[in-house]
Amino acid sequence: MLTRSFDIADAEGMEALGARLAQLAPAGLIVHLSGELGAGKTTLVRGFLRGMGYTGSVRSPTYTLVEPYDFAERRVYHLDLYRLGDAEELEWIGLRDLLDGSSVALIEWPERGQGVLPPADLEIRIAYQGNGRLLTLIGQSPAGEQVAQQLDAEPN
Repeated sequence: MLTRSFDIADAEGMEALGARLAQLAPAGLIVHLSGELGAGKTTLVRGFLRGMGYTGSVRSPTYTLVEPYDFAERRVYHLDLYRLGDAEELEWIGLRDLLDGSSVALIEWPERGQGVLPPADLEIRIAYQGNGRLLTLIGQSPAGEQVAQQLDAEPN
């Protein structure tokens, strides 16, 4: 398990890290995003999607649970499980079909899907730190470890 930490000063920094993550994320990567309300999970996802070339509005799919984004290279699913009533609901939305190994999944509030949600390749914990944020990346698989290591090797 490889762990890396980053100090992020503002929303622009969070989006920039998300964009770098997008360039490094292989197909099939599952990312769990944890942190308090307003910590910046969706901001990181917005940066990821911008890094993939998406120019539209990015909001957390709190009520729909999942929002798909199609790109030439791959499909990205943004899941927000905050309002998930029961982890079994993930079966009803066809989670197994979504996570087919060719798409990237960015999952907010993964603890709400415990027992049904597949394990993360990369876990990103976001914590308030003064006016900024402290991001802790934990590689949970070889692919996740590689992404965390590559992010750390790149300039902030």
